[in-house]
Amino acid sequence: MRRRDFLSLLAATSATGVLAACSGGSGGDAAAAPPPPLIPPEQLRGVKLRVGDQKGASRSLIRSAGLDDFPYQVEWATFTSGPPLMEALSADAIDIGGTGNTPPLFAAAAKADFKIVAVAQGNVASDAVVVLPNSPLQTPEQLRGKKIAVAKGSSAHGQILQTLSALRLTPDDVQLVFLQPADALGAFKQGAVDAWAIWDPYFAQIQLESGARVIADGRSGGANGYTFQVASTAALADARRNSAIADYLTRLARANRFSDANREARAQAWSQDTGLPIEVTRKATELGPDLPVPLDETVIRSEQELADAFVAAKEIPRRFAVADFVDTRFASQLATA
Repeated sequence: MRRRDFLSLLAATSATGVLAACSGGSGGDAAAAPPPPLIPPEQLRGVKLRVGDQKGASRSLIRSAGLDDFPYQVEWATFTSGPPLMEALSADAIDIGGTGNTPPLFAAAAKADFKIVAVAQGNVASDAVVVLPNSPLQTPEQLRGKKIAVAKGSSAHGQILQTLSALRLTPDDVQLVFLQPADALGAFKQGAVDAWAIWDPYFAQIQLESGARVIADGRSGGANGYTFQVASTAALADARRNSAIADYLTRLARANRFSDANREARAQAWSQDTGLPIEVTRKATELGPDLPVPLDETVIRSEQELADAFVAAKEIPRRFAVADFVDTRFASQLATA
């Protein structure tokens, strides 16, 4: 993570070595076949790209920027969080999807067949651990021994691990209650758990609905704020779907930048596409969107730290190289998006 030292990074990994391992081959295999040549978007009529989305985030983002005039068919699938999206990707139910910084790590540990193909970075203040307004908990140190709801394998799972580590605590020092957001919302409101580790738009929703207080967030835990676009290796090996992915990622990058300057339009589209109250989507956009960054050594090193933290905490059973699950074939298109 940025400015985080609670676990030591792999020593002696050079920038050249890290990036060479993510040149587009499978599993870092230098002998892997090169990616297929890109086909111009106007020649992709008849192609169907299956896109995984979380609470309409990417779909509304692209629509609010007026970039949803795809020359190919897009079939959207909506998920409540990253882990089920990664499961769908592994099951060949989608070709590409957006997720936080942690779900790809759990999928990689399970040896799923996918690649990280793009990255954006956003605020970390909305990666929060919240309590009810009348909770006796006032400081993150008081989380010891308490029940914390979190979606297993989600970015919030990574955030709570980082928060605990910054306090010199481990997951054994608290009671993690693994619940998907819909179930966690009910448990939190009813007081069945003491705290909830969450992200937007759920973070904005629970603040507005229940007056939830922030007891810790990514700024204190050293979160990196990364979100990823992940694609199946089967889709990347198919020339037509691979070309549609290149076009989709370019549109998404442009839409992210558009939304930064047009937050009301983004909030309106998000509300319309998901049914979330406009007050929720407005609050969720206040801190700004995720903005594209290069899929480079910095990103890989940060994610390796997080992966190693999960292994050390025995939340992930085996160590692996994050670089083996990175593919930079679209770097030039995204650099000029």
